Amino acid sequence: MVLTDRVDELLEHIKTVETETIELTRVAQVQVAAFIESKDLVLDDDTLEVMQYQDIISQQLSATIEAIESVQSGISEFEHSLTKEVSTQTLDAMSERLRRVIEHAKERYSAFSGKTADGSDDDGIEFF
Repeated sequence: MVLTDRVDELLEHIKTVETETIELTRVAQVQVAAFIESKDLVLDDDTLEVMQYQDIISQQLSATIEAIESVQSGISEFEHSLTKEVSTQTLDAMSERLRRVIEHAKERYSAFSGKTADGSDDDGIEFF
């Protein structure tokens, strides 16, 4: 189906860009850490927290990639069901699945943004 092929192509492009962004931020973080170590610099807490944002960025992009892959899977199932008779039940099931994907993506966004589950600011960002 031409429309879903184009959507899938766009989603693949977005995943590629996000994967490359994850790698670029990782490389940049390694280089900054190597510089700090080579100069024996001691960083304050605020600077250390800012440096940990790379991890948050990677987690957010990874969560987005995961959501995109779920949508792609749903599109694939939808296309397959089009070759048979499409029922309202099938469309409703796909809609519900996409709703859950969006909800999960929003939860992941909230979880990785330095906020508590209820949306309030945490005392600080905890890293694993």
